Amino acid sequence: MSTPQPAVSAKSTRRIQLVVPGNVLHNSGGNVYNAALTTKLIALGAQVNTYRADGEWPIGSEEDRRRFGSLLSELASTDPTAVTIVDGLVASGAPEEMEQAAAEGRPAWVLLHMPLETPIGEGPALERRALAAASGVMSTSSSVAALVKERHGIDGVTPALPGTDPAPLAVGSTPPHFIAVAALLPNKDQLILLGALAGVMDLPWTASLIGSDSADEAYAREVSAAVERLGLGSRVRLAGELGGEEFDAEWKAADLSLLVSRAEAYGLVVPESLAHGLPVIVRAGTGAVEALHAGSGQRSYEESGGQGEYGTLPGTAVELDTDPAPLADVLRNWLTDPGLRTQWRTAAMTVRERLPGWEDTARTVLVTLYGNADL
Repeated sequence: MSTPQPAVSAKSTRRIQLVVPGNVLHNSGGNVYNAALTTKLIALGAQVNTYRADGEWPIGSEEDRRRFGSLLSELASTDPTAVTIVDGLVASGAPEEMEQAAAEGRPAWVLLHMPLETPIGEGPALERRALAAASGVMSTSSSVAALVKERHGIDGVTPALPGTDPAPLAVGSTPPHFIAVAALLPNKDQLILLGALAGVMDLPWTASLIGSDSADEAYAREVSAAVERLGLGSRVRLAGELGGEEFDAEWKAADLSLLVSRAEAYGLVVPESLAHGLPVIVRAGTGAVEALHAGSGQRSYEESGGQGEYGTLPGTAVELDTDPAPLADVLRNWLTDPGLRTQWRTAAMTVRERLPGWEDTARTVLVTLYGNADL
């Protein structure tokens, strides 16, 4: 949990203009991060106004980019002393507008949640120009900061790691209940998860896939068809996007959390799971591995001292390509080895008490923008 800090004095009030994508309507990690950060910045005395940049981001149309450029100019003229931060999903696809803002003496900061994927046309080249034109770059993970340096040669990216809110302890279920919280999207790779679950049908368990089924309706139909094709209908619930008491009930009933995305900047659901005392299985080679170390003071298995195949962490990272068998093997080990279940659960309970909060995130952002004065 966050270490109590002195209240920010009134004289340290700062004005921040946050520009976010208007086309991401589901409960994405980026939306959750932006909202939580805004709340804590305000609690620390900053004045924050949020503006939606409409368009088909990450690479909008010419008209989308024109509107974004007009918004940057309007913000600069409305409050010349405020700091503008642009979500990377918008900024990375609009380098000319970022460059124009810099040429006018009002460069914006970029908050980069996830670098553009290489297959998106000229995305990386556009992103490189946009980041180079920024006043500075903050990222939501150390993994993203390292990738920006490797891909674009840009140093000095400041990680502002996601925080976590305290959460009730999960109780679990009999048989064990898996929870996979992510919108139904190809990157989240629910299809490989279903393939792995089909490989352990001889053992007792249930699972809920919780997340928007409207973000990519074609993929959501593929996932639904796979549930039926693999004979998982009696075991797997496609719950859609949940909130309130129904979501709380799913967290309470869970025993193990799964996030097997092909790419993740961090994976907010990982520390959220740990806050509930739930161990997590993530995909190796993604930012979710960093999230799995939240509260441990480590960022990699090497730093954990090489404590065997599963280490001493609250879960593990699985090497996956297109074959679900490695994930099925890990699930089988967890389901059949009480000692492993106890080890992961104990580690999750320990880490739960040391997770950073969103106030830590907000303080990192304020120090990055303004220095240590009054903090």
